[in-house]
Amino acid sequence: MSKKIVFMGTPEFAVPSLKELKNSDYEILTVYSQPASKANRGQKLTKSEIEITAERLSLNLRTPSSLDNDEEYNFLKSIKPEIVVVVAYGKIIPKRFLNLPKFGFINVHASLLPKWRGAAPMQRSIMNLDSETGITIMKIVEELDAGPVIHQDKIKINESVDTVSLSKLLSQLGAKSLIKAMNKIFKGDTSFKEQNHKEATYAKKISKEEAKINWNQSAKIVLAKINGLNPNPGAWFNYKNERYKIWKAKIINTSGNPGTTVDEMLTVACAEQSIKILEIQKEGKSRQQTDQFLLGNKIKIDESID
Repeated sequence: MSKKIVFMGTPEFAVPSLKELKNSDYEILTVYSQPASKANRGQKLTKSEIEITAERLSLNLRTPSSLDNDEEYNFLKSIKPEIVVVVAYGKIIPKRFLNLPKFGFINVHASLLPKWRGAAPMQRSIMNLDSETGITIMKIVEELDAGPVIHQDKIKINESVDTVSLSKLLSQLGAKSLIKAMNKIFKGDTSFKEQNHKEATYAKKISKEEAKINWNQSAKIVLAKINGLNPNPGAWFNYKNERYKIWKAKIINTSGNPGTTVDEMLTVACAEQSIKILEIQKEGKSRQQTDQFLLGNKIKIDESID
């Protein structure tokens, strides 16, 4: 049986899935990635991790700025893939594309659907203090992340996990889950199960304003925000009209007036317990360990942190 596939992905999260497919008995006809972009203002164009990986693996590559045109539609139709695999591609798949492959389009999603549909499932899961999350392999339909499910794998998470570490875990798990799902499909197991749409929750993109820390919440909730928003956009606070991003922190069992320092080591009181900041970044500066930061920035007890 033919096992011809197309892969669509862009960031580091998608790399393990592409490598796993390359090392399997699937024939990758072409790889789609978002085009190179400027990583920082004024900097040169930077290729996506998937573009870099596809080139290293000598795979055919396409990087269109949009799929919504006849050229891409006719190209995909002409190469006749059995299935298209999508992993964090970052672009909407036009409706008319969905029925081109025999088995349609399948997606590797970083949550246990129907929970956390949308753009920021890992961040929302951590911020929500979920005790478990996982990977869902589902068929892509017109509605966002609402397609029937072919496979899920779960993992336990705790309050120490951040989005950086969770992304690494789920990218590896996603690659393994993908192969399990693909093997099912190509063996004729089409037992896709519809999601319970009434139980759906949505992981909307994190806004800069939402990332601001509210010290009137418990330290547990504040830490979950710090971890969930590491690395982007980063949980932040204001101090003397300047913005600071927290990279790492831990809970300290002390109390005080919420939003004020309880020592000279940048421990800030919350509604319950306190947050000791371990790694910090002043806007426009490099990130620093707190002890290094405090060498040039003395902060006294009972200072107000907004």
